[in-house]
Amino acid sequence: MLKYTIYQYQKAKFMFETVIGLEVHCQLNTKTKIFCGCSTSFGEEPNTHVCPTCLALPGALPVLNSQAVKKAISFGKAINATVNKKSVFDRKNYFYPDLPKAYQISQFTIPIVENGELIIKVGHESKRIGITRAHLEEDAGKNSHESKSSLVDLNRAGTPLLEIVSEPDIRSSDEAVAYLKKLHSILRFLNISDANMQEGSFRCDVNVSIRPKGDEKLYTRVEIKNLNSFRFIQKAIEYEVERQCEAWEDGRYDSEVVQETRLFDTTKLITKPMRSKEDSAEYRYFPDPDLLPVIIPDELMEEASILPELPDEKRARYISEFGIKESDADVIISSYEMAKYFEDLIAGGNSPKLCVTWLTVELLGRLKNGVTIETSPVNSAKLSTLLNRIEDGTISQKAAKDVLDVIIESDEDIDSVIDRLGLKQVSDDSAILSIIDTVLAANEDKVAEYKSGKDKLFGFFVGQVMKEGKGAFNPAKVNELLKTKLG
Repeated sequence: MLKYTIYQYQKAKFMFETVIGLEVHCQLNTKTKIFCGCSTSFGEEPNTHVCPTCLALPGALPVLNSQAVKKAISFGKAINATVNKKSVFDRKNYFYPDLPKAYQISQFTIPIVENGELIIKVGHESKRIGITRAHLEEDAGKNSHESKSSLVDLNRAGTPLLEIVSEPDIRSSDEAVAYLKKLHSILRFLNISDANMQEGSFRCDVNVSIRPKGDEKLYTRVEIKNLNSFRFIQKAIEYEVERQCEAWEDGRYDSEVVQETRLFDTTKLITKPMRSKEDSAEYRYFPDPDLLPVIIPDELMEEASILPELPDEKRARYISEFGIKESDADVIISSYEMAKYFEDLIAGGNSPKLCVTWLTVELLGRLKNGVTIETSPVNSAKLSTLLNRIEDGTISQKAAKDVLDVIIESDEDIDSVIDRLGLKQVSDDSAILSIIDTVLAANEDKVAEYKSGKDKLFGFFVGQVMKEGKGAFNPAKVNELLKTKLG
């Protein structure tokens, strides 16, 4: 275990600079695999979505899935990258049980996408993170280990991957998470991947090194493999930086910090050695003889270059068109599901301000225990109906919160809940006027004060009327009738 005190850790942060590069493996959401017609559906019976090509049987030849190429082009355009009209597939040679060919078909010499960028925001600061390349490759299968044996499922083998490699421009765990969240969001808005981290369709390898502040040299790089949650990515980086700083200060850096692949223990929140890290030469890359170079036709390039509205564009539009605060817009565009939910509420004829409050505060505040907007028991149509009832004066916002509490727990109709709980607002003039007369008669001294110029007392009268009406009166109607009565 590390023995750094908080003071020592803070001191180290001033002494050393962290250098981070990220490699993200993103499964593209094509219906079939990258080099054959097998289905890519998740969660099927093991080894049922395989064919001679997946199994590397003699005579089986790969045929490139054009949809994977199209999705890679769209990503390249979204990150302001160069999309190479010609790219090449290579063989990456290594042996592992879940790789039946003993090589992986990937792009090494000429990737389909190069020299892109992402602009991230951490706090109030914006920063450019360079993207070195994004290349197409096939996924491996999946190993699972039991007490005395290991099992291999090749259903995933051949699923199209886009590997996205950043420049070593990232300087903290916060920047790393901001970059990954931005990247995740773009993939979802482009609809080229479901980017489901739990299912392994968005996996991240983190390369971490440190150097003394002001030193431009790159020191020993440690890779942390297959991280699949933003929280664990942050914790893994923080632990690894602390480990390397401590080793440097204790004079153990050269012996303890070596080029290797490490795993993150999600229970102990520490990194542990896995294997030595290979250099590219050890993979003996060479052009795949079964696949011709990829030459992108002009028509495909043009078609793939037509992009949907991306997160940054949505953010700007929400601010300018709906008058939403920047901080609220950031929350809404944080995921594809959030933005779609919000736009559904707007399409339901609700005011933007009301939509923002009830989505980002009321609904999100009630989603607990890992429930997300995607798995919310209250869909956008239901919440839109609730907001409609607020805006047409059927119920107050206070009463609407009670309704939301109910429908979070049970799948009931909005209007049925309103009727059952007796939450409809009274807008009948005669009923409200009767209470107003009673309140004014009981507070003649305050009525006189109000008429003499103490306007602030109006709020007192509104409160008393609403109290006597047990919250069932329409506030707008109460205000209107009170103003008439008081003159």
